[in-house]
Amino acid sequence: MNWNSLQNTLVNISFALLLVTLLIYWSGIAFPKIYILNTAGKVGTIIINLCLCITLISRWIENGYFPLSNLYESLLFLTWGLTFIHIILENKNRSKLIGAVNIPISLFIIAFASFSLPVEMQKAAPLVPALRSNWLMMHVSIMMISYATLIIGSLLSILFLIISQGQNIELTGSSFGSLPMKLTTENSSDSSQKINIEIKSKSFNQNSNKPTGRYSRLNLLQSIDNLSYRIIGLGFPLLTIGIIAGAVWANEAWGSYWSWDPKETWALITWLIFAAYLHSRFTKSWQGKKPAILASIGFLVVWICYLGVNFLGKGLHSYGWVS
Repeated sequence: MNWNSLQNTLVNISFALLLVTLLIYWSGIAFPKIYILNTAGKVGTIIINLCLCITLISRWIENGYFPLSNLYESLLFLTWGLTFIHIILENKNRSKLIGAVNIPISLFIIAFASFSLPVEMQKAAPLVPALRSNWLMMHVSIMMISYATLIIGSLLSILFLIISQGQNIELTGSSFGSLPMKLTTENSSDSSQKINIEIKSKSFNQNSNKPTGRYSRLNLLQSIDNLSYRIIGLGFPLLTIGIIAGAVWANEAWGSYWSWDPKETWALITWLIFAAYLHSRFTKSWQGKKPAILASIGFLVVWICYLGVNFLGKGLHSYGWVS
């Protein structure tokens, strides 16, 4: 069997399906009454996930070790993680927004892995001594899944900031369950006058059983904010477990639990950013846009930790560097 041909075909299919699925999800938001688009987007994501799963398994069988030994394989695994988390969250929350924000980043990752990385970097190579350990599967896979989860949660926070642009959003209730919100907007006729609207659960127009436009936006922001908080709350423990597992592996491989390697340093910075986000949400010391801004910063920090450090080619994790 020509493993290389099979893998390239599956990756190309994944790229094409990501492009089609992106159009489906965005069309589903533009035309919400076309319900078949929701099903088509979900089916497309499942097929993409299966293609990437088969690709990773075939590399595992071909090379005899878990396919996370280089940057190309980790990018494929990250995309698989993004689509896997996406499928679980969409099945539970039935929100098209998850696909709308996740599919573009997945498409970018596959495009970068397939078209930007040299062919030599896409080929599997013998493991360096530090990677010849059972910790490879546990540490790296957990870290990648935590990255995928935190990326989706952070993307929703960025979406929250985009939709709420020009408005002052303040959470007036608990971070758990239904989140009452307060919206403050500038009056177009008098900039000094403010309109304050507080939503307790669902607000309706007196002459209609449907939410008004302003209330609908508040409910949308409430849903996005709550979903982002819960997803980041899932990704943070995974990140913590991954860092601890990496420290144990580092002690086994290099004789030290922590060496302030660039990768380790940025992993700690990532942990602190999202710890601060969750602390601010749990204690309600920050509300509204401030936690979303912090999560958006976390999105950039995750990419610096995962990919940016690889461009340096320095440190104990330099086996995955980009030339």
